[in-house]
Amino acid sequence: MQDVLTWIGVAAFVVDVLGVGVIILGIVAAFLGALRNFMKHRPDEYDLLRVRIGKALLLGLEFLVAADVIRTVVLDLTFENLLTLGLLVVIRTALSWTLVVEIEDRWPWQKSTDPAPA
Repeated sequence: MQDVLTWIGVAAFVVDVLGVGVIILGIVAAFLGALRNFMKHRPDEYDLLRVRIGKALLLGLEFLVAADVIRTVVLDLTFENLLTLGLLVVIRTALSWTLVVEIEDRWPWQKSTDPAPA
């Protein structure tokens, strides 16, 4: 049983690292794309950069929340850790909502004004 818990701990750590990696790589890719588009004199590059960074942050936050859930529920389920996890999820959900508002100019529960892709 201890071996399984060790592997679950490693899995949670890997998911944490993936979350941080997604954020870092997403930001780097967004800036490289912005630099490339700046050279082409695209007027809307700031908005594209903002959206790309926001999407990288959102995806990275999802990985980080998943790692916290794995770590708390499987490895160290105490009332104090469960409350801490709940607080982290609330904070990260609020961050996600504000990022969606910033990226899409609407609340997450509102319908999109953009036409749906075919």
